[in-house]
Amino acid sequence: MIEIERKFLVTSNAFKAEAFKQTKIVQGFLNTDKARTVRVRLKGEEGFITVKGQSTKNGLERFEWEKPIEKTDAEALLKLCEAGVIDKIRYEIKMNQHTFEVDEFFGANAGLIIAEVELSYPTEVISKPLWLGKEVTGEVKYYNSQLSKKPYKTWGI
Repeated sequence: MIEIERKFLVTSNAFKAEAFKQTKIVQGFLNTDKARTVRVRLKGEEGFITVKGQSTKNGLERFEWEKPIEKTDAEALLKLCEAGVIDKIRYEIKMNQHTFEVDEFFGANAGLIIAEVELSYPTEVISKPLWLGKEVTGEVKYYNSQLSKKPYKTWGI
């Protein structure tokens, strides 16, 4: 399956009042090669394993394969992951026909808030909420796999 998504920085906490759902996510990476990443995720009480391919040059599209796994399997696989586990809360906000997923990061990435929206096709128009800031689609440093290696708190160093 090809995933088409845009990413944005978030300028305020106003999105929290608009959220219809929030979920704690802990994830790690078994592989962070730029051609493919293999992610293990605990999303609430559910486990997932995901393989993502390399993004297109504009960062909008890439292959994504995801399957649910047992929570206990996800917990065991997280122990095998590379250093730099991602800890965040995902807020889901409905805006017209789109759902924005806003990730508020903690730990070594505290202070970073990123919104993602999946599209049906690359040129699809979206309505932008007021709390949406600069677009960072395709900026590799904002990929979770890279945040696990070079956390947000280290960027100013």
